[in-house]
Amino acid sequence: MRVMGIDPGLTRTGYGVIETNGGIMRALDVGTARAPQDQPPSVQLMNLCLTLERIMEKHDPEAVAIERLFFNSNARTAIRVGQASGVALLACAEVGIPVYEYTPTEVKQAVVGVGNATKEQVTYMVRTILRLEQNLDSADAADALALAICHGNAAKFRAAVKVADEEAERAT
Repeated sequence: MRVMGIDPGLTRTGYGVIETNGGIMRALDVGTARAPQDQPPSVQLMNLCLTLERIMEKHDPEAVAIERLFFNSNARTAIRVGQASGVALLACAEVGIPVYEYTPTEVKQAVVGVGNATKEQVTYMVRTILRLEQNLDSADAADALALAICHGNAAKFRAAVKVADEEAERAT
């Protein structure tokens, strides 16, 4: 299964594409889409949409995992992240890829094992799980890979539950 993770932001959006095969996960692409801060938000968002669409068309993921929005005390940041998240959802819809949302706590639990893990712990575990030797160019890129790993694990679990349900139904 090929999964793309997206950690949305207006000026920096992390993305990561992984492939899962059995219990093995490997990174196919990872990076940070950066928008020049001197551009108006509308142009930044348009460029983000085009960049994400290009990455999806290149790697053809079966699913996209994106961070579920949560509100913090900075309303301006929440609005900007919401705009970037909306553009990411639009890009997925235009390319025809299903989207799955996960909270930061769910991602940290899936990757590190605890919901209150630090950014450094998440980055370390992402590099360990994917056997990455190089450093990631941003915490946003690490978070995007963590989202993809989280979905890869969740999809495997959902598939196992579906098989068990089908077997139980046949047995009755």
